[in-house]
Amino acid sequence: MSMLTDPKSRTDLLNRLKRAEGQLRGIQRMIEEGQPCLDIASQMAAVRKALDSTYVRMTVCFVEQELGARMTTDEAGREQLGAVLEDMQTLLGKVR
Repeated sequence: MSMLTDPKSRTDLLNRLKRAEGQLRGIQRMIEEGQPCLDIASQMAAVRKALDSTYVRMTVCFVEQELGARMTTDEAGREQLGAVLEDMQTLLGKVR
């Protein structure tokens, strides 16, 4: 499977992950301080949503990159497109 080559997309993904990392540290601090479980659960849900959003963004970047590189009308291009779509299906299957 390909790597993301667009520096802007990679920076965006890394920034999203750094924000989620900060949220996780905040949750750890909340647990250490004995905060209410409902408050902790709310923050955990926010982190999960942030990670899911980052995953979707990564998938979209991947599809854009790969389709752009492989779009062609010949038979070989259609085969490559099929391979990309199979990879995309695998990626989206991991969301569950």
